[in-house]
Amino acid sequence: MKSNPNQKNSLKHVLFGSLIGTTIEFFDFYIYANAAVLVFPQLFFPGSDATMATLESLATFSIAFLSRPLGSAFFGHYGDKIGRKFTLVAALLTMGISTVTIGFLPGYASIGVAAPLLLMLCRFGQGVGLGGEWGGAVLLAIENAPPHKRAWYGMFPQLGAPIGLLLSGGTFLLLTDSMSNEDFMNYGWRIPFIASSLLVIVGFYIRTKISETPSFENSKNAHEEVKVPFLTLIKSYKNQLIFGTLAAVTTFLVFYLMTVFTLSWVTSDLGYVKRDALLIQLFSVLFFAIFIPISALVADKIGRRKILIFTTITIAIFGFFFSLFLNSGSPFLVTAFVCIGMSLMGFTYGPLGTFLSELFPTTVRYSGASLTFNLAGILGAAFAPMIAIWLASTYGLNYVGFYLTIAAFVSLVSFLVISKKVHQF
Repeated sequence: MKSNPNQKNSLKHVLFGSLIGTTIEFFDFYIYANAAVLVFPQLFFPGSDATMATLESLATFSIAFLSRPLGSAFFGHYGDKIGRKFTLVAALLTMGISTVTIGFLPGYASIGVAAPLLLMLCRFGQGVGLGGEWGGAVLLAIENAPPHKRAWYGMFPQLGAPIGLLLSGGTFLLLTDSMSNEDFMNYGWRIPFIASSLLVIVGFYIRTKISETPSFENSKNAHEEVKVPFLTLIKSYKNQLIFGTLAAVTTFLVFYLMTVFTLSWVTSDLGYVKRDALLIQLFSVLFFAIFIPISALVADKIGRRKILIFTTITIAIFGFFFSLFLNSGSPFLVTAFVCIGMSLMGFTYGPLGTFLSELFPTTVRYSGASLTFNLAGILGAAFAPMIAIWLASTYGLNYVGFYLTIAAFVSLVSFLVISKKVHQF
C-alpha cells in the first residue's frame, strides 16, 4: 500500500476518494442514529418506560462521540507520521467492521444485558473509526488543492455527510414502507448495517488507488516530521485546539438538534408517524447538501473565518424560534423549521474542515484538525439529544432554542479570538 512519489493524484481520484469515504462513514454513523430512535429502545432496552428507553438508547449513541477523539489521536499520530493514505484505509475498515457487526447482534430478549454491552462496544468502534476518517479525508482533498480553491476542494468530504444521511434515511424509509412493523423490528433494521459492507469494499478499493498528498510528501522530504504529534499539539498549538474546538461546537449542536432530537420529538410528543418524520428529515437534508457547495464558493471569495462568523450569528438568532415553529401544530412550519436549520448547517459545515485544517502546519495537521473536530463533537453532540429532550420535557421547547443560542455565542467568541494565521500547505 505504498505510494509512488512520482505519481500525481488526478482530480477525479482525489475528490471522489475523499467523498466516498466520508459518505460511507456517515452512512454508517447515521443508520445508528436512526436505529437509536426507532429500534434500539425496544430491542435493547425493553425494561424501561418509553422515555427512559429512548434516553438509554441515546446514551449508547453518545459513546461514539466520546471515542472519536481517541480515534483522532491514534490515527492522527500515524497519519502525521507515516502518511494520510494508509491511515485512511485503516480508519475506514475500523468503522466498517464495527457497523456490520451491529447488524448481527442479538437483542436483550436473547442474551440479556450482554446485548446492550455489545452494542456499546460496536458503537465505540464506530467512533474510533470516524475519529480517524474525517481528518484524513479533508486533508486528502485540501492538501491536493490550489490555494484559491481550498474551501471548494475541502467541501467534497463534507458533502459525504448529507449524502450518507440521505442514504441512511432513505434506506430506513424504504424498509418501513416495504415490510410490516413486526418484520422490521425482527430483522429489517439489520439490513442497512450488513449492507454497508458493500460500500466499505468500494471505499477500500478507491482509497488504495490514491497516492500520498503533495503537502505530506514535501514535509517528509524536508524531514520536518515531529516525534509525537499529539504532544506537539498540546505544547505549541493549545490555543488552536481549544478555540477551534469551541468554534466548531455549534455546527454539531445544530445538526443533531435538527436530526436526532427532532426525529425523536415529532414521533413521540407531536404524534407524527415514523414515515412522515423520516420524509421531513430527508427533504431537509437536500437543503443541507445544496448549501455546502454554496458556502464553499463564498468561503473562497471572502474567507473561511468570515462566513463562519456570519453563519454563527444567524444560528444564534434561529435558536429563539424553536417553540414558535415546533409547537405550531403545522406540518408546513415544522418542515420549514428543519429545512432552515439544515440550510444553516450547510453554511457552517461546508468551510469548517478547511478552516480547522488551516489552523495547523502539515506535521501535526491530521492530529490537530481531527482532534478539534471530534472534541467539538463531544461538547456539541454527544449528549445534545438527551439534554434537548430533558430541557423540552422539563422546561419547554424554548429552552432547547436557548441551548442552541448560548452555544452559538460561545462559538462566535471563539471565532473572534482565534488566530487568523493560515499555515503553509
